[in-house]
Amino acid sequence: MSTSNTPLKPTSNNLLPILIIAGLFFIFGFVTWINGALIPFMKTINELTDAQSYLVASASYISFVIMALPSSSILNRIGYRKGMSLGLMIMGLGALVFIPAAEARTYWVFLTGIFIQGAGMTLLQTAANPYITILGPLESGAKRIAIMGIANKVAGALGSVIFGAILLSGIDEIKDKLATVDTSEKSELLSTMADSVVTPYVAMAIVLFILGLAIRKAPLPHVEADTDENQIEGKSSKLSIFQFPHLWLGVMALFVYVGVEVIAGDTIIAYGIALDIPASQAKFFTLFTLMAMVFTYALGVILIPKYISQSFALKASAILGIILSLCILFTSGFTSVLFVASLGIANALVWPAVWPLALKGLGKFTKTASALLIMAISGGAIIPPLYGAIVDDKKNELIKVGLSEVSAMAEAGNFGYWILLPCYTIILYYAFWGHKLGLTTIKR
Repeated sequence: MSTSNTPLKPTSNNLLPILIIAGLFFIFGFVTWINGALIPFMKTINELTDAQSYLVASASYISFVIMALPSSSILNRIGYRKGMSLGLMIMGLGALVFIPAAEARTYWVFLTGIFIQGAGMTLLQTAANPYITILGPLESGAKRIAIMGIANKVAGALGSVIFGAILLSGIDEIKDKLATVDTSEKSELLSTMADSVVTPYVAMAIVLFILGLAIRKAPLPHVEADTDENQIEGKSSKLSIFQFPHLWLGVMALFVYVGVEVIAGDTIIAYGIALDIPASQAKFFTLFTLMAMVFTYALGVILIPKYISQSFALKASAILGIILSLCILFTSGFTSVLFVASLGIANALVWPAVWPLALKGLGKFTKTASALLIMAISGGAIIPPLYGAIVDDKKNELIKVGLSEVSAMAEAGNFGYWILLPCYTIILYYAFWGHKLGLTTIKR
């Protein structure tokens, strides 16, 4: 870790740094949620199958797994501020890769750009999450991360709307034309469509490079976790990251949390359509989930830690998640869709609450621990496909016993939400007991 600056203890006068980091979380949300528009766009211009098109999300999620621990090593060498700056620069480079990708209309080049952007975002997240956690009292860490969540989800809503309008405008008409034109006209149409990605990604790259330079000069205090936090009464400091069971359980809690968050946001449209709700209405359902999260983040900002503790917020979130999951399973139609959207309320405060609880007592291991917590984002790449597998199996089973395909899709889509229950149960265990394991002898 660079020692050119003396670490400052977190203070309560951190409004400007909090706003700056909120800007970074805005960028996370914007870049992450545009994948929803990129998937159908890539499927069309590269003539992909459904499975191939979802590699857009996989390329982004894989970067969190591969790059999280290297990001921790980088942060140990250059510090949080320079790490955030470098992360923004790398994201800018990834955006620029979209230019040759569009020119060649080559899918693997697009995926390379997405992976590079994900690598930069991994470094940015590995720096920003612990930074905002230790920028003030640990007891109010969830409050600060809730503010970050508001910025993240508002940006996600804007990103999906803006890029959806840019990339998907007229896509239905283009698909109709592709079925009737010859090979040369088809190639020209697809190349023209591919070129539409250049301008927004060049603009994105410019903004990211400017922010990368600006963050190096931003008034961000140099903060570090207390290196004496992991002193054990009557013993020497812990020597290994494996000596913190509450951290590893926190990683598991975040892994399943990201899975249920993605399920709540990404399956709700398809589930609504399966219930025979028109696509023109169902396309807004993800926005319902995001707005439910923003509302609950705002409550967290008001209530934590003045009225409730972050551990209480986590307990309430897990219990509500279990209740809402059961409500989904035992209702039908639009009512069940509303319960899926309401999972946004149960999910919102999980990420903000787990981070400070999992980092408690980590001291000099904070950056490595943060990398492990970031790797837990891979839950979003694993748990939703399990939901899909459950739905497919159930649908096939129902069709075999004579149910129509429409009815089978609706019933199977509802049945798949059973996967939420074990996930929220793991979060519940962490909220009540898991976050305390191994901490009873730490000096406070």
